[in-house]
Amino acid sequence: MLSNLLIKNYALIEQLEISPDAHLNIVTGETGAGKSIMLGAIGLLLGNRADVKTLYNETEKCVIEGTFSMDGFYIKNIFDEEELDFENPCIIRREIAPSGKSRAFINDTPVTLETLRKITSQLMDIHSQHDTIQLGSNEYQLTIVDTYAQCHDRLVEYQEKYRTYRKLQDAYEQLQTDADQNKKEFEFNSFQLDELVKAKLEASEQEQLEQELNILEHAEEVKLKLKTAHAFLTDTDNAVLSALQSVVGNLNSIAGFSPEYQQFKDRIQSCLVELKDVARDIETEEEGIELDSEQIETTQSRLDLLFKLQQKHGVKSNAELLEIQAVLEEKVSKVLNLSENLAAAKERVDKAYETAFNMAEGLSAARQKILPEIEKRVVGLLMELGMPNSTLKIQHQTGKLTTDGIDQIHFLFSANKGITPRQLKDVASGGEFSRLMLAIKYVLGDKRSLPTIIFDEIDTGISGEVAIKVGKMMLEMAQNLQVIAITHLHQIAGRGTSHFYVYKDNSSSKTMSRIRQLNTDERIIEIAKMIGGENPSESAIHSAIEILGISV
Repeated sequence: MLSNLLIKNYALIEQLEISPDAHLNIVTGETGAGKSIMLGAIGLLLGNRADVKTLYNETEKCVIEGTFSMDGFYIKNIFDEEELDFENPCIIRREIAPSGKSRAFINDTPVTLETLRKITSQLMDIHSQHDTIQLGSNEYQLTIVDTYAQCHDRLVEYQEKYRTYRKLQDAYEQLQTDADQNKKEFEFNSFQLDELVKAKLEASEQEQLEQELNILEHAEEVKLKLKTAHAFLTDTDNAVLSALQSVVGNLNSIAGFSPEYQQFKDRIQSCLVELKDVARDIETEEEGIELDSEQIETTQSRLDLLFKLQQKHGVKSNAELLEIQAVLEEKVSKVLNLSENLAAAKERVDKAYETAFNMAEGLSAARQKILPEIEKRVVGLLMELGMPNSTLKIQHQTGKLTTDGIDQIHFLFSANKGITPRQLKDVASGGEFSRLMLAIKYVLGDKRSLPTIIFDEIDTGISGEVAIKVGKMMLEMAQNLQVIAITHLHQIAGRGTSHFYVYKDNSSSKTMSRIRQLNTDERIIEIAKMIGGENPSESAIHSAIEILGISV
């Protein structure tokens, strides 16, 4: 429960601090004094959006800090999931800097707003006029049913399976779209692939062909030069090999006179051996060159094919053509294996759908089971709240899978005898909405472990005996959880176990909101004012004493 609330530099609040008790805390005050401002600050602890315009002093940071007693409330698992230290009491803080930057802390550990919301949603619930309006939403009505049926864990598990199904379904639909597109391109891709396959491409082929063509086109010149070179080495009277052979003979005859001469001979001998090898290679190369115009044409034709393919595909090498060929092979293969791939994907979708649908049916059964009980309990409470002829029917239908299951819930309501129940948004007045919401909050009270609930003027549109019953109902709720109620009705204010008064202080240069806890005498005067106006009569004061149950 909320054991302490500190607000600094927020809206009209310079500094405000209260320590609510564990039961029914009443907050009253004149219109515009700052009651809703206090709720706005609490909303920041719940993760609501921060606005730098709300700073009382624009040069200082705003601090909202709530201290929560965790006794009897078992949410340590959420702290563990978020890797946070679980401490009792738990201190939750929100800061807004003058720059507009907002930060959140749990036990002095910085956290994201998502984590803040996850934790504080288990600690506190604010019920405002917006929530009363929201009661007309079928989605909100389903949330009410789930809370009463305590389906949270089952719903979370189902939603995980539903997300898996949707992910697989989306992938299957994308595969179908790709398949349709690939089918359209199949013939063209097949033709291009066939053309490249038939070309029997090799990565280094082009360079080899260009070199070969260059030689073929100059075959006569090359053949003559090679033949001449071979002749210089071997065939003439002054052939290089013959001359070197003579040199070797001369040096060999004197090699015995000096090691150096022997080295000369060996070196020339090595050159002679190498030149003989070169001469043989030149001769072989020369003999292999033919003046073959047909071969020139064949080589040129092959190169023309390669250049044509490269130009067609916008590349400059065989290596790039081979990459394109690989891509085309994959595209064609996908289409050829299309039926098999689609069938496998569809099987995965069907299996995931079956799993999700079975869980949705179990969830639906749990919801349907408790609908009559909700109807009975809420109508019973409405009778106590001055609506004896009210009727609530929870209409249930099933449909396709959604993120919430297969159920469609509609609260059908009538406040008067003989009137067919219709959707809430079409039939309920403001006061009826408020009483219906209070009844629903009451029946949900023992179905969730929420420590604190805040009512922001849920008493709109009611008065008299009904207001007395609302106050009694709030006090009953406060036996099991902490209730903070902002009210303008003395019948409710008199039920409080603690009473706080919000007022404007105009004593300084800038108006500010203040709050103080009232003692018994102050409560009598405040409730008397709520009964009889700013200057309450003796009768109003006696009524206040009677409402508070004080012995005089």
